[in-house]
Amino acid sequence: MQRIVVLAGGIGGARFLLGLKQTAPDAEITVIGNTGDDIHLFGLKVCPDLDTVMYTLGGGIHDEQGWGRSEETFTVKEELAAYGVGPSWFGLGDRDFATHIVRTQMISAGYPLSAVTEALCRRWQPGVRLLPMTDDRVETHVLVDDPEAEGGSGQRAVHFQEYWVRMRAEAPARAVVPIGADQAAPAPGVLEAIGAADVVLFPPSNPVVSVGTILAVPGVREAIADAGVPVVGLSPIVGGAPVRGMADRMLAAIGVETTAAAVALHYGSGLLDGWLVDSTDAEAVAEVEAAGVRCRAVPLMMSDADATARMAAQALELAAEVSG
Repeated sequence: MQRIVVLAGGIGGARFLLGLKQTAPDAEITVIGNTGDDIHLFGLKVCPDLDTVMYTLGGGIHDEQGWGRSEETFTVKEELAAYGVGPSWFGLGDRDFATHIVRTQMISAGYPLSAVTEALCRRWQPGVRLLPMTDDRVETHVLVDDPEAEGGSGQRAVHFQEYWVRMRAEAPARAVVPIGADQAAPAPGVLEAIGAADVVLFPPSNPVVSVGTILAVPGVREAIADAGVPVVGLSPIVGGAPVRGMADRMLAAIGVETTAAAVALHYGSGLLDGWLVDSTDAEAVAEVEAAGVRCRAVPLMMSDADATARMAAQALELAAEVSG
């Protein structure tokens, strides 16, 4: 049985996993999920990326949005607003609230996030082993310009969710900092899964605040680099723009161009063995291969389930080619 480890953010990672499961139905897939997007709201711990993967693979996602629950209602949110309780910009639905209540109760009772995630997945049966990158608290913050910031610095840090959802990434990001990542430890099973893997995949998730945050947890990058198995990524940039979301804002904050080749070079040949770019970015192949990373140009738009499955198949084929 092929053992595949996938580093996943939210929507892009979750949809890629659907295609991977279709193209490799007998594989043992372990997903290491980003928890840097986690946020505490209304006294509850919310894990957007873990939940997006769990709901998507478990059949409970809102397909059009790519996040949140299907057939959702918002009575609780409306009642909170009537009391003047915010934030109003983060839309938790009634069904979604239930997940966060269960998670928060279990954490309050002393269970680590990895055990809580395993318990939640017993209901959803996602068909993969879903692990948080760490049980420790990590929150990605974004530094933005603010002329009225205290201390006269002209800048302030906001939680990534506030930057992404409330501010819609309209203000230029000056830095991206995963607070607490340098002190975090990989969750139980993370390093073991990497060490036992036959292939490691980076889906077309945000390379800065999704895959990048996972790699910021001490020991994860090193374990992948030392695993001795093919590491293959798929570009989230097509034709000089993100396929979805605002990854260009995050890349600019860390000084990386918004191109398929630049993202590959950002990961580095010491980590990455293979890289898929979209057919429209075929000119990037030579640049990536000159840096020591095997590269192929293939269609990378996840337009439907079959197209996504073909992408996953191409990634596994490149992994096989790299390993010889």
